Amino acid sequence: MESQEDHRSGRVVVGVDTHEDIHVAVVMDTLAGIVGMLTIATDTRGFAALQAWAEAHGKVIALGIEGTGSYGATLTSFLRRAGFKVLEAGRPDRRLRRWNGKSDTLDAGNAARSVLAGLATATPKTADGAVEMIRLLEIAHDTAVTDRTAAMITLKNVRVHCPDDLRAATRRMTPIKLARHLAALRPRGLDTVEDAQRHTP
Repeated sequence: MESQEDHRSGRVVVGVDTHEDIHVAVVMDTLAGIVGMLTIATDTRGFAALQAWAEAHGKVIALGIEGTGSYGATLTSFLRRAGFKVLEAGRPDRRLRRWNGKSDTLDAGNAARSVLAGLATATPKTADGAVEMIRLLEIAHDTAVTDRTAAMITLKNVRVHCPDDLRAATRRMTPIKLARHLAALRPRGLDTVEDAQRHTP
């Protein structure tokens, strides 16, 4: 009697559904279909376990990973450095998820099928070298600019309710000068609304 082993091609694709703390992977033989499922931790040991597990099932043609720019970024980098072909597997249609229910194994299987069907063709960004360095610095810069803008809006809103002398003294100040001036106000006791206004900056 023939077994599933007799129908395997020995060539496999892997689909991975990624999360913050765990990834769920499915390995699919090009003839026999799904032949294994694995859950790993999102660390180097887990990534190495996934690599060894996938290779134990045959020659790995490619891996389809969901979220290569977010939760799957470190796994993507690890596998690409190991010489594997990694493709971005798009997230499943949200309507289908609502109808069929959420299943990490199902999502991983769909990622593998998208590779096998030639639907997953996008190559993820490398997330290495100078480009990644610039991206990280831009994130820090953009966050600082956003926080600075929010802080200035708050300061100006508080100033509207301040006493006349404080509003008059700060009316024509630039944002930077205003921030420095308000930061230099020495806190007093919290007995009045004006005290709270001076504490706020």
